[in-house]
Formats: sequence, C-alpha cells, structure tokens
Amino acid sequence: MTAIATQKTRATGATAVLGRTGFPHVTSATDGSLDIVTGATQPGFNPLDLLYSSLAACLVLSARIAASRFGVLDRLVEVTASVTGEKAADEPSRVARFNIHLDIRGDFDESMRHAIAEAAESEICTVSNTIRGNPEFVTTVAG
Repeated sequence: MTAIATQKTRATGATAVLGRTGFPHVTSATDGSLDIVTGATQPGFNPLDLLYSSLAACLVLSARIAASRFGVLDRLVEVTASVTGEKAADEPSRVARFNIHLDIRGDFDESMRHAIAEAAESEICTVSNTIRGNPEFVTTVAG
C-alpha cells in the first residue's frame, strides 16, 4: 500500500477596516494584524509596500525551495529580494513595472544563481505567478 502525503494548508486572506477617519487596520485569517499608513513620511506599510513585500517574501521562500530542488540547499547562505515598482502614468492606477533585485549568497556559480532565480520567479512563487496572470475578481457588496 502506498502512503499518500498530505499537504498542510494554511488559512489565507485578509480583512481591512477603515472608519470615517484614521487609517486602515488589516487582520489576516490567522489573526495577524497590521496598521496601514498613507503619509509619505510615516513609517510603516502602505498598500503598495504590502504588494512589494508579498512579492519579496514569496521570492526568497521560493528561491530556497528552488535551491532544495536543485540539490544545492546546503550551499545556500542567504537570499535577499528587494522589490520596488513604477506606477503607470495613465489610468487606471496600477503598477506598470516591478523592479526585482535578488541577492543569492552561497557557493554557486552565476548559472546556478540564475537558475534558482528563474525557478523561484516563474515556477514556484504564487505571488509572481498571480501578478503575471489575469486572476478573476469576484466582488460582493453589503450594506
């Protein structure tokens, strides 16, 4: 009899609440929380920072998975992903370009670094694959 591995799933999702004044407060499906800022000089995360953060976090996790798949995880020291973006000049308001810098530290040649980066970005990372795609939006409205 063959044993079937079960994959653990994690509840995902977020709820943002905003009153007549103040800033949004975001809560994750697992009870994490974060206050959002909107001022140009306020420390903290604004909505675009969260988008860039999601992509950066997904890419470093995916790079580690890629290194494991390539059998070189033991040579990986650290992965850093820095993500910024450029907003489109025209409407609708959106990010037109993501600028991603991956620093993959470890005992690798350039071809392995590029292979890890490519696998992470285009095969493994759910966030980058979603951004590249055309996901369906289903919105309900209540009062």
